[in-house]
Amino acid sequence: MEFDQYRDRYTCVALERDERGVLEVRLHSDGGPWQMSRIGHDELSDAFREIGLDKGNEVVILTGTGDAFSGPQSSPVAAKMDTATWEWRRYEGWALMENYLSIRVPVISAINGPAYRQAQIPLLADIVLASDTAVFQDSAHFTNGVVPGDSINIAMLAILGLNRGRYFLLTGQEIGAAEAKDIGLVSEVLPLDALLDRAREHADDLMQKSSLVRRYTRIVLNHELKRLMHESFGYSLALQGLGVIDLTADIEPA
Repeated sequence: MEFDQYRDRYTCVALERDERGVLEVRLHSDGGPWQMSRIGHDELSDAFREIGLDKGNEVVILTGTGDAFSGPQSSPVAAKMDTATWEWRRYEGWALMENYLSIRVPVISAINGPAYRQAQIPLLADIVLASDTAVFQDSAHFTNGVVPGDSINIAMLAILGLNRGRYFLLTGQEIGAAEAKDIGLVSEVLPLDALLDRAREHADDLMQKSSLVRRYTRIVLNHELKRLMHESFGYSLALQGLGVIDLTADIEPA
């Protein structure tokens, strides 16, 4: 896989790479903050797969656009869901996280504001930086009657611990940047205008090590997380799907 083959392929994922192989991945929707959508979800899955296949990538910096990483807060599921439709959602949900965790170089996230949707993606980076305007919430699932089974359950229980993770997922809790640093969700909190520069400093430091050391360290540090995903993700996605089908049973087909 060569960078020129996919660099301009996506409408929601902007890619820029320097001569060393430091790749900056910026999520957006029409040039503004990334909105979770079918297109945005599928494109991100495909982009992660191609990034992982490209041996020219040495470090990845993941960030958003404008004053938010992802949003807005979700509304309840509005369309009727059947098993065939959910199978496609299940497949894409699995592929997104599988492709992300299969990137074999270090990933730095620069979380540029509130992450209301898919917060587990930037929080599962190897180095997690956040602006002082960042807020973390699972706005998409339990508070809207949906089982939180699309990997946010695995990620948040692993990062926050059992009790704090369950509280976060069951209550719709919003965690601000300062608290996120105190409890270990993020490692550094910076002003927004300094965030990307700090991510690039970390990338510069990582580039001082050999390519194999960087790649093998990424594999070692994510081995346990990948094990958790492989053990539980299919099961939790199936339960989420059953819940969604039940939730939408009385909705008339479009």
